[in-house]
Amino acid sequence: MKARDIMHRTAECVPADETLDRAAQMMRNMDVGALPICNNDRLIGMLTDRDIVVRCIAEGHDPSRVRCGDLAQGTPRWVDADTDVSAVLEMMEQNQIKRLPVIDVKGGKRLIGMICESDLAKNVSDTQLAEFVAAVSVPH
Repeated sequence: MKARDIMHRTAECVPADETLDRAAQMMRNMDVGALPICNNDRLIGMLTDRDIVVRCIAEGHDPSRVRCGDLAQGTPRWVDADTDVSAVLEMMEQNQIKRLPVIDVKGGKRLIGMICESDLAKNVSDTQLAEFVAAVSVPH
């Protein structure tokens, strides 16, 4: 089984120059807790609902003035659509991430989906899922 077999196919990027309040509206409308941040169709980070609350609102910033790209940090993790699910699990566990963008490297390096905990729950064994949850839940 490959990443493309278990991913959500409705992934949508939020532009790096979009404001956090608009990103929050997108999350609400799509019923998701995270969005990939893109700059000119290139993945530059991930934005979570927690990022908006902790790194913007709790610090006294106005989400209508802060841009999504301002919260993009480090190198975003992603997998190629043809990556084996065991390698996907390993990457998510090692990096303690619960949401992973899926890129079609052969098809122009486009974002084509996302893998999250619910995708794993539907597609891996109970043992693999338990190991994943334990790995991502332990603080660094």
